[in-house]
Formats: sequence, structure tokens, C-alpha cells
Amino acid sequence: MKLTVAIATHNEENNLPKCLESVVGLADEIVVVDGSSTDNTVEVAKSFGAKVLVTNNPKIFHINKQKAIDMASNDWILQLDADEIVSKELKKEIKDEVNKHENIYNGYFLPRKNYFLGRFLMKGGQYPDYTVRLYRKGKGYLPQKDVHEQAVVEGKVGYLKKELMHYPYQDFAEYLTKWSRYTNLIAVQIKSELEHKNTAEKVILGVGYSLVKPIHWFLTTYFRHKGIMDSWQGFVFSLFSALRFPVSYFKYLAN
Repeated sequence: MKLTVAIATHNEENNLPKCLESVVGLADEIVVVDGSSTDNTVEVAKSFGAKVLVTNNPKIFHINKQKAIDMASNDWILQLDADEIVSKELKKEIKDEVNKHENIYNGYFLPRKNYFLGRFLMKGGQYPDYTVRLYRKGKGYLPQKDVHEQAVVEGKVGYLKKELMHYPYQDFAEYLTKWSRYTNLIAVQIKSELEHKNTAEKVILGVGYSLVKPIHWFLTTYFRHKGIMDSWQGFVFSLFSALRFPVSYFKYLAN
């Protein structure tokens, strides 16, 4: 198996070293598409021997992720974010499973563990956070329409068991910054969704985003999926995940 690790970055000099260190011995090639970072991200990538393309930084970051995927020259692609770490167990499993089932699967779901404000979230629907990240070149792609979209794989997709470790936030301030950007993107999507709706449909959608969706999301994640067992971090996660709906809708109205 020849494998390319494909990453899109923007100001990730603090996260990128641990990410790239975790794929040493797994990656035959590293491709980094950088969105014009103002820190040392590019230098860090090059120090690991990565092929680097510097371009713009689009709001839909999956555009740059797809560019990295397109630049890969090996048969298999592992698409990572700079704040993710491939565990030793996952590294071994990738080698074993792809070699064992090379003619069966064109892609794999990876179970991801998300670190949030001092602990890994194990409830609230956050674990295992399956995401399609490993696929055969030419068989997997990103639609590039939504910030949390999954890759689309042509053919059969399997499931791996060992975790991909995700460390998305250094602190609560960084979480709020990313949360604000995310709600900005949802506001744009709401505008597009309502563009050809009549008045009644707009009212119904507004009520959905303002009341129905946030209440349903909080009750589902915090109680049904037992986010309450993740201590105060589980409450904060469920609350702000729910609040993204009304906040995004009010941002749409403001514009």
C-alpha cells in the first residue's frame, strides 16, 4: 500500500507538528494546501518533506482539502485536519486492513474521539464520531458545499475500529471563535435555502431554526444520548451546539 496524507491548513503551526509526527512510517507522501498562513505553517510542513501549495483561504475549507486530495500521487489517501492525530493503533490498523481488503473496499470510516475543554466527549452522540477519511485515489471526493460534510466514496466503504484523535480547541475562546465562523456559514446556507420560498415557508423555517431545532438538539444530545454523563463539558457542548440554530438564523435576518 502506498499512501498519501492530504491536509489543508491555515495558521496551524502549533497543531501541525504533532499531526505530521503521527503519520511518520505510514505516509509515503504528504501534501499540504495552505490558505496563505501568516505564521510558520508552511515551514513546518516543508520540514516534514511535504509537497506544499499556497493558495487563498476560502470560507468553505473543503475546497482546499479537495485540492490536497487532487494533488495526491499514491493509490490511497488519508485526509486529515491539522488538529488531528493518528494513534499508533490506528496507524497499524490502516496498514493491516487496507492490505487485507485491498480489493473489497474503496474507502473507510474512521472513529474519531473529540477533545473538548479538558476531556474527550464519550456521550452526547460524539463518540464514535465516524468520518470518512481514508479512500482510494479517484474513488473519494468532497462535495465542497458544507463545513461538516462527509466525503463521498464510489463503491463499498468499511469501518475501522481504532481512534483518530481530534483536538480542535485550545480553550473556550478558540471554541467561540470557530463557533462564530460556523454560524456565519450556516447563515449563508439559510439565505440560499430561503431564496425561492414563499412567505409561509419562510415563517415555518424561521420557527424551526429559532425554537424547534435548538430544543430538539439539546434534549437529544444531553438527555437521550447521555451528554449529561460528560460532566459540565457535555452541558456546554450540547448547549452551544443547540444555540447554533437560532444564532445562525438571527445572523441571516441581520444581513
